[in-house]
Amino acid sequence: MLSNTVQNAINEQIKNEIYSAYLYLSMSAHFESASLLGLAHWMRVQSQEEIGHALKFYDYVLDRGGKVILQAIDQPPVDWTSPLELFSQVLEHEQKVTGLIHKLNDLAIKENDYATQVMLQWFITEQVEEEMNATQIIDQLKMIEARESGILMLDHRLRKRGESED
Repeated sequence: MLSNTVQNAINEQIKNEIYSAYLYLSMSAHFESASLLGLAHWMRVQSQEEIGHALKFYDYVLDRGGKVILQAIDQPPVDWTSPLELFSQVLEHEQKVTGLIHKLNDLAIKENDYATQVMLQWFITEQVEEEMNATQIIDQLKMIEARESGILMLDHRLRKRGESED
């Protein structure tokens, strides 16, 4: 059975994962409004992944005999000045989530909760991938700079997310 401390921390992380999904859905809407459908698609897939992460935590709490307590979600931003600014915010957000996962793991270690430590290893590995993906897109956007044709090529490639890659 989960301690109340670990249960409360995981419930907080469920909220954080759902906020991430909400943030990426807002980013998807932003790109769709700008007719960048590939970037919008990439963000929508990212949003769905974050819901999956929240559900992993949700199921884990229930599997351990705990109680899921859903919390209010803040409104995400809605406007960005450029794809580079937006993806820079994605990277910052993922780095924040990485820190939250590490704090949760530190708590599980402190509580001698070995099952939670094992479960969190999946998330620790996932965060390496999340930060790498954002960094690669930022690097590509920096190479493109203001060349709109480059943005369109990247947009076309990102539209294929989920088909054969990732």
